[in-house]
Amino acid sequence: MMGNKKPNIVYFFTDQQRWDTCGCYGQRMDITPNLDRMAAEGVRFENAFTCQPVCGPARACIQTGKWATEVGCHTNHRMLPINEPTIAKRLSAAGYEVGYIGKWHLASCGERGGADDFREKPVPVERRGGYKDFWLASDVLEFTSHGYDGHMFDQEGDKREFPEGRYRADAQTDWAIEYLESRTLDKPFFLFLSYIEPHHQNDRNCYEGPKGSKERFKNFDVPGDLADTEGNWRSEYPDYLGCCSSLDQNLGRILAKLAEMGIEDNTLVIFTSDHGSHFKTRNSEYKRSCHDGCTRIPMVLRGPGFTGGRTVDNMASLIDTPATVVKAAGLEVPESFGGRPLQDAVAGTHDWPEEVFIQISESQVGRAVRTKKWKYSVRAEEKKGSDPDSDTYTEDFLYDIENDPNEKNNLIANPEYREIRKKLAKTLKHRMEMAKEKEPEILPRD
Repeated sequence: MMGNKKPNIVYFFTDQQRWDTCGCYGQRMDITPNLDRMAAEGVRFENAFTCQPVCGPARACIQTGKWATEVGCHTNHRMLPINEPTIAKRLSAAGYEVGYIGKWHLASCGERGGADDFREKPVPVERRGGYKDFWLASDVLEFTSHGYDGHMFDQEGDKREFPEGRYRADAQTDWAIEYLESRTLDKPFFLFLSYIEPHHQNDRNCYEGPKGSKERFKNFDVPGDLADTEGNWRSEYPDYLGCCSSLDQNLGRILAKLAEMGIEDNTLVIFTSDHGSHFKTRNSEYKRSCHDGCTRIPMVLRGPGFTGGRTVDNMASLIDTPATVVKAAGLEVPESFGGRPLQDAVAGTHDWPEEVFIQISESQVGRAVRTKKWKYSVRAEEKKGSDPDSDTYTEDFLYDIENDPNEKNNLIANPEYREIRKKLAKTLKHRMEMAKEKEPEILPRD
């Protein structure tokens, strides 16, 4: 009987987590045993990338299925348009209970302290993207909490404090399990579980893992892209791994609860992140660049349509996940969506794209494509990072990923690669047009 019912869907979303923190992606230390088990039972996407290496824009893409520029959310602190048909609204109309727990980052716009600033205030009902059945969140969780203290706001807008001494990811999972335990299962549910870990703590300028992380994870293997660089990974990586380890323990708690409830076989669990972290090696902070350190992410799905312990090496994008959710719920994928359902990649469709397209904002107005072999990125040199797009871009980076996976050797000005660059520029322009952008002029670097 269970197999005839629409699947429940749990979207387990982390913030700023690199793909290589996970055992199933090659991490040597015992950081992610639960995710590794999930990958062994479900489907792991080897080549998964964000569509926007900035928190708010990536979230806008997931909630709407559209590119961040299409909905006017290409930088942080831009409100998701209230009338936008989000995935929560679509699933709600299809008979799902829809709930959200954690960091939202799509309610505020304007100046700090202004009438439209909800960074530290409850998010009004109309700015919750259609998550009308359950809500326990902060617009910007790093502004209302630290690793061991803070609060979110419930459905009525009242503060809910983390229990004293309870690590933030643990407290959030406690509340997620409360939610699961309160389900009658008369209707399928869609729970979006958005963690702040392993994002750095803004006001303290460091990563805050559970107590003891610095010692526990001090003997980490240095990721290849960070080796021989400056950055702050030497001091920060152990706590970063501590955050990732905590997330995995809490993923394990969610999976165990689904099993205990007897619904794990009819629940699709999606695990992924908004972007990674390059630890101040590519620019002055952690993200907002084209490099794999901040654009390559973990992506593992388990449940109906995603079984068998398979690895799929198609190029997968974060913007494919809303289409995946909608299809899992039995709905047609809207033509407005910028991604494809990952079910198609699992099925081996012949026309799956050979590249992912990435929009980059705040640090620049940038655009990039990544194939299995190449990374090609351009930027608008006359534009501010707050601008949505440009008529003209200049070539910025070209990497031969097959021979230079750590992106140490930028080939963008090497005349031997002129034809490669022309071909990639054509692909990039095509992808920009698909994202409803106008075809730009791309100026060569040499």
